[in-house]
Amino acid sequence: MKSIFKFTNQEILMRARTDLRLGIPIVLAGKKIDAVVTPVEVLNQKQLNKLRQIDKSSFILITARRAQTLKCPIYDGNFVRIELGEKSTPHSVKAIADPMLDLENPLKGPFKIIREMPIEIENEALIVLKSAQLLPAAIISQVNNGENFAKTNKLTYLKKEQLLEMAISPEDIADAITAEVPTARAENAQFHIFRPNISGEEHYAVEIGKIDRDQPTLVRIHSACFTGDVLGSLKCDCGPQLHAATKMINDEGGGLLIYLNQEGRGIGLANKIRAYSLQNQGFDTVEANHRLGFEDDERDFQLGATILKKMRITNIQLITNNPSKISTMEKYGVTVAKRISLTVGQNENNLRYLQTKAIKSGHLM
Repeated sequence: MKSIFKFTNQEILMRARTDLRLGIPIVLAGKKIDAVVTPVEVLNQKQLNKLRQIDKSSFILITARRAQTLKCPIYDGNFVRIELGEKSTPHSVKAIADPMLDLENPLKGPFKIIREMPIEIENEALIVLKSAQLLPAAIISQVNNGENFAKTNKLTYLKKEQLLEMAISPEDIADAITAEVPTARAENAQFHIFRPNISGEEHYAVEIGKIDRDQPTLVRIHSACFTGDVLGSLKCDCGPQLHAATKMINDEGGGLLIYLNQEGRGIGLANKIRAYSLQNQGFDTVEANHRLGFEDDERDFQLGATILKKMRITNIQLITNNPSKISTMEKYGVTVAKRISLTVGQNENNLRYLQTKAIKSGHLM
């Protein structure tokens, strides 16, 4: 019987993300050949045995950032392919991908790097792994007729054009729910819950006081920080920034606080805690991200511009120390009439973190 349901691209993408987080492989469509993508973070022996049966030439895919830590030569720009040895175990494979195992397994390799032409799904595989907030590392196994293979094995089959649906446009996100919620720092506050039209992380906009859209609107675009915003962590300045910006907007009589669910500079809470553990070993914020296989900052501030335009705000005064937010607003059609600095929350525990933001990330501290 033919299915009566036709899934949208975003629905298929969300299913792929969920499967990966559960440790279920997905099949990614390539130009010439398809591939089974199995996340290393949740790899087990049974899966490893099956992958060897599927493709005896299965390999481990890691980012160039992680490869630098492992001292692997990088031939393909963004990624490195390491041969999956016959004696490889789930633990030894995870040790290649996860820096939390570096001290436990200091002697890794020698690695046999695969230099042949890439199969042209590597970058897409890393994108979907990052979107699932997993370590960006996978075992890649090539298959013929991947769509049929996925159907037979009840796996998600993901095409490149479906993966591109992750890019949020103004039409793809909606103001789903709105309600007045008085807060300690802004009694006249209206909460807007923005939701991608199909699924995914919700983002929030707090409309404070009265906004005059004929004048540049006072705006703070804040990325989620559970440890700082909620628990008062002293390792960052996020909580104090959030509270100070909210009060600033309220004292000025009106403006907007946008709260983006992009925890840990976009790598997710679990990877953020991994990064904290690496910082305890002596690495700074950027170095920790690189050892995990991520870039300095994986956030997408286009989401902020999208929400602003949804709320008919295109001319702003932006409360930020981050030049990247300013350039992203301008790129996506929001004029930044003025930058307002926000210097709060410094303490002896986050001094190195703040110095790294200034020196390596260009923040205007």
